[in-house]
Amino acid sequence: MRYRISELAEKCNVNKETIRYYEKKGLLSEPSRTDSGYRVYSDDTVNRINFIKRMQDLGFSLAEINKLLGVVDKDNERCRDMYDFVSQKIDDVQDKIRDLKRIENMLIKLKECCPDEKSLHECPIIETLMNRN
Repeated sequence: MRYRISELAEKCNVNKETIRYYEKKGLLSEPSRTDSGYRVYSDDTVNRINFIKRMQDLGFSLAEINKLLGVVDKDNERCRDMYDFVSQKIDDVQDKIRDLKRIENMLIKLKECCPDEKSLHECPIIETLMNRN
C-alpha cells in the first residue's frame, strides 16, 4: 500500500513533523514522490516507524535507535554488530537499575526520618537534605 504523509502519520499515530524529523535525522530514507511532488510511503515505512516508536517506549534514545537501524539495515556482520549493541545496552540498563536502587534506598531512609505528623513546622526530610555534606 502507498501512503501520503498525512495518511502515514495517522496510521502510525505520529504527526507529520515527526516523520519529517525522522527523515532529517536519517531514521527514514527519502520517500519516493508523485509527479506532483507529494511524498509517498510504503508499508515498510509504517513498520519502521512502529519499530522506532516501540524502541522509544522501551527507553532507547533516537541516537541509539539510529545506530540500531544502521545494524538492521546492514547485511554484512549484522549479527556481530547486533550482539555488541545489545551487550552495551544491557550494561547501560544495569547501571540505571543500580542508580535507581540507590535513589530508592535514599528515599526510603528520608521517609523514615519523617514522623507521622505531617503538619510539623520543621520538616525532617528537608533538614536531613540541607545538612548533608
